[in-house]
Amino acid sequence: MSLSGKKVLVLTANYFEESELIYAVYRLREEGAEVTVASPDGAALTGKNHMSPFPVDASYDAVGANSFDAVVIPGGFAPDLVRRFPKALELVRDINAANKPVATVCHGGWVAISAGIVKGRKATAVSAIKDDMVNAGVNFVDEPVVVDGNLITSRVPADMGLWMKALIEAIRTAS
Repeated sequence: MSLSGKKVLVLTANYFEESELIYAVYRLREEGAEVTVASPDGAALTGKNHMSPFPVDASYDAVGANSFDAVVIPGGFAPDLVRRFPKALELVRDINAANKPVATVCHGGWVAISAGIVKGRKATAVSAIKDDMVNAGVNFVDEPVVVDGNLITSRVPADMGLWMKALIEAIRTAS
């Protein structure tokens, strides 16, 4: 069963991890999902490895949580910028409150922390933010992918295959 008819929001900013953003976007599109990449102001973005501008579909302010079936937050250093925008945090909170999949990888956990959706939940992230996750009340585990209800987390680019399989299944089965 494809993801045809499903809409996925990707929240990112400059200095994103190229492999995490590109793989997620194209893998979801390959499954038939309509993917919207959003940045703070809707402008094209540059990755942390200075990849040429990556196209963006909308600004955070131009999208609404009710329009999406899931949200994806790639890592790199972008999450430290994303979490500074109240609208981005509102989108994550609203999608989480609707029990729709919220997927983070690497430093993407920072956005989930700032959105206040991780306390008491089991999750993983890149080891560099383990202390941040634990201090936010996460039951942190060092595994390639962790699914706790609608929260799907992963550590690093090497774990992307398992993370995307879990996310795709969560989107397929979400009501």
